[in-house]
Amino acid sequence: MSEPVLGDLRPADVRVRFSPTPTGNLHLSDVRSALFNWAFARHYGGVLVLRIEDTDLAGSVRGGHHSVIDALRWLGIDWDEGPAVGGGNGPYRQSERLPIYAEAARTLREERAAYDCYCTPEEVEQRRAEGGSRAQGYDGFCRELGADRLAVWQAQGRNPVLRYRMPDEPVVFDDLVRGQVAVPPEDVPDYAILRANGDPLYALTNTLDDAMMGITHVIRGDDLLAATPRQIPLLRTLRQLGVGDGPPRYAHLPSVTRAVTEDERAPEPGSGLLEYVDRGFLPEGLLNYLALLGWRMGDRDVFTIDEMAAAFDVRQVGPEPAHFDLHRLEAVNSAHMRRISLPDMTERVIPFLADDGLVSEPLTPDQRRLLDAAMPWVAGRMSTLSEVVPMLGFLFVGETEFAPVDEIDDADRDVLRASYEALSSLGDWTTAGIERALQESSAPTEGDEAREAFGPVRVAVTGRRVSPPLFESLELLGRERSLGRLQAALG
Repeated sequence: MSEPVLGDLRPADVRVRFSPTPTGNLHLSDVRSALFNWAFARHYGGVLVLRIEDTDLAGSVRGGHHSVIDALRWLGIDWDEGPAVGGGNGPYRQSERLPIYAEAARTLREERAAYDCYCTPEEVEQRRAEGGSRAQGYDGFCRELGADRLAVWQAQGRNPVLRYRMPDEPVVFDDLVRGQVAVPPEDVPDYAILRANGDPLYALTNTLDDAMMGITHVIRGDDLLAATPRQIPLLRTLRQLGVGDGPPRYAHLPSVTRAVTEDERAPEPGSGLLEYVDRGFLPEGLLNYLALLGWRMGDRDVFTIDEMAAAFDVRQVGPEPAHFDLHRLEAVNSAHMRRISLPDMTERVIPFLADDGLVSEPLTPDQRRLLDAAMPWVAGRMSTLSEVVPMLGFLFVGETEFAPVDEIDDADRDVLRASYEALSSLGDWTTAGIERALQESSAPTEGDEAREAFGPVRVAVTGRRVSPPLFESLELLGRERSLGRLQAALG
């Protein structure tokens, strides 16, 4: 097919796809691929196809396609064709396309573009050891199999795999990220497209679906770069057989490695999306950071995915490995936390409090009152949504379950005793009244220093030395609960 300059592309010229294996938990590398395909399609007004590659039973999870859909919806990535949307090129789950693959394999065999191979891996290795085989891969022994040998193997009950017949010439293509890639024929031997039991392999299903669905650009991780020299000749063969328009343009995204300075809190770069959902990262922050793993939007580090799509040019993606840095992700996520409204953030933290057993869903009226009153104290201090649990959990935990995380030593007891005496006689249980009473109880300091002086009180009533503002916390916690916790701390 023709290869127009990217700037001249029209919507009809752009059909990309995201084709994950439904493992039950999308890897971050898959999320990045989905984002870059989405941004490319939206930039040019093209089509994003969601295709579920679930023929690999070992790698797929039953019902895992639902988790893919849920994950993309949580991220805010929409698609134009695929499961839950429909389209004219379905089915979009490969497990529902098995008759299509079987028919394509039959045609490739009949056209001698593929052949049955009866060799065992041990036989191929033996020929290689004897010097009669190429350095790597299959040696083409069955390309022109004689009738006598075929009869012997069939009598032995061997079931053949089906191999695609690679051309004896280099495969050359222009990668939009890496430039020209040239692979000599000896590095790309004939490869299997059907297992001996007739099940189709990725090399057939992925390639055939790209051809049948009219995919114009393939944007994927560089872990699949080695598959491209195999797929391009097959796509040309399919075009000769009337299927598709030939190879699409390819862009292989750089690999992602852990930053050298990374601490052990960070899962491996290939870890699943759910780990970061559970940590309380926003979809806006996570996508923003993943976009930075290989691409830059000028001198901006913080942006929305709509802003990314407006500026995205896949040719600006660098081929060098990108380093996953948890600290930078937290910083980007924190910037997006500052962007969302207080009511929005309040709603988003409720599931984290509920998962910890601190509140019900929906909230009770009293829980709603406490949360709405407390969120303004902590919203500006949070880098992730899950931080609401250690920050505000003390307001919702039952008194029998409350236990300070930090310790109170004997030196703290004088402060606790004086604070308890001052507060127990306080009639005006307000932030101002509480602050005045506590300062007068030990009163050598003012302002922030005074707040620091009451560290033992903070631990006694909130459980931690780092918490929301102390005087406001005491007011919201209430007289009875506050005094009860001070008394419990005194023993």
